[in-house]
Amino acid sequence: MSAFLDSLNSIIWSPALVFLCLGAGIYFTLVTKFLQIRCIPDMLRQLVHGEKSENGVSSFQSLMISLAGRVGVGNIAGVATAIAFGGPGAVFWMWAVALLGSATSFVECTLAQIYKEQDRDTGEYRGGPAYYIEKAYSHTKAAPFMLIYGVVFAISMILATSYFLPGIQANGVAAAVNNAWGIDFTWSAVVLASILAIIIIGGVKRIANFASVVVPFMAAAYIIIAVVILFMNFSDIPHVFGLIFRSAFNMEAGFSGMLGVAIMWGVKRGIYSNEAGQGTGPQSAAAAEVSHPAKQGFVQAFAVYIDTLFVCSATAFIIISTDMYKVFEGESEDGPVRYAGSLAEGIPVGPGFVQEGMSSAFHGVGPTFVAIAIAFFAFTTVLAYYYMAETNLTYFNRWVKNRTARRALVWLLRVLIIVSVVIGASTTPGAAWALGDIGVGATAWLNIVAILFLQVPALKALKDYSAQKKQGLDPQFDPEALGIKNAGFWTERKAAREGFAADVRATERTAPENV
Repeated sequence: MSAFLDSLNSIIWSPALVFLCLGAGIYFTLVTKFLQIRCIPDMLRQLVHGEKSENGVSSFQSLMISLAGRVGVGNIAGVATAIAFGGPGAVFWMWAVALLGSATSFVECTLAQIYKEQDRDTGEYRGGPAYYIEKAYSHTKAAPFMLIYGVVFAISMILATSYFLPGIQANGVAAAVNNAWGIDFTWSAVVLASILAIIIIGGVKRIANFASVVVPFMAAAYIIIAVVILFMNFSDIPHVFGLIFRSAFNMEAGFSGMLGVAIMWGVKRGIYSNEAGQGTGPQSAAAAEVSHPAKQGFVQAFAVYIDTLFVCSATAFIIISTDMYKVFEGESEDGPVRYAGSLAEGIPVGPGFVQEGMSSAFHGVGPTFVAIAIAFFAFTTVLAYYYMAETNLTYFNRWVKNRTARRALVWLLRVLIIVSVVIGASTTPGAAWALGDIGVGATAWLNIVAILFLQVPALKALKDYSAQKKQGLDPQFDPEALGIKNAGFWTERKAAREGFAADVRATERTAPENV
């Protein structure tokens, strides 16, 4: 099985996928005129002034669900893995894919808002790649093919987020807890599964409320600790940045010849961490209540910065500034050690790098703090995965007429993700990461190819948003005016808004004058 997973992983994560991710990021950066830089004020404004309703969460809550999915084991163990197999230069390529991926994230999440719909059972907003792949061309002869494409994506996303990816998070938690306190992996699995069951039963609102409290607190605490450690090693700051940049371009003697693997591991772990282009962010983006799709596109574009440029960078600085890492040849711990650092023998690639780095600065604190951080990060990530899986299950449930049958499928999904957590916690890290990489790679292939073909509505929405802002208006979305078809939710909302306005005018005309 291990050989099969490695073989499948190498096919999915061929250099072609790396070039596709980077190429799409460069392309969307150019066609949006460097949106990820020039529109930062719009991103911050929407976070503060986002809307909210009974059916949709606020932009901030949507961001927190998205960050719950982005900020997880990948930000700690994933960065350690990238450095171990790609060298310090992999960190630069994580930054590069984040900067470029921000524009990609805007496009996919704006598309999710344009083509979202309401769940007939709960009233909640649902959307994502499966929805926009099907709807964008449903008025053309390509409709049957796009429907099949959407179904394939939905199946891939359900498998990835309900089984493949949760195992990585559970495994990371179990490993960190075992390293910190010696707690058996089985107990970690039972506790995680029990708390997960309690929260996912409450649906998207409970997930959003939990994430909006836990994610900002843990992310801020983690970044603060990293900054403190960095400044404790203040004299090494130029060395840390210099090493990252030199290694990224094959100019560091100790890591010469590693350019290819540095790019590969930086892009692979960067995509796994920030999820730009992977197709996971659009699910939470569609859940938000906004007056214009571009607004939530901005919010999700900013999420990439928080994840990679802040949290992943914090991990990299902890590891490199304290010299607590090893670099292996052959992209395996079984390969020769290229650089040994100050890490003690017997520390496997993963959370242990960060735990040892923190312990070198704060004696005895590292294992406990990292274990707690990973536990919270990973748990909120599994919650986000469940939401994504349920959203794609709802995509299929639109064709299931019996409400009882629809609810049964939802409960089956809940059981599956709980089983995944239990199994993942006791699986070897290599197998868990291999399954996760397959899930990420498959959905990334499907989604990036799709948005390259479906980009026009998102670009029209961006242009429309900018035009309305220049007029001093709070942008409102009218798909028909932009020539965007099949955006049923927004068409109905516009009709309802105009109908309400007409009723108000009629009431004002017939109301008796004040005497």
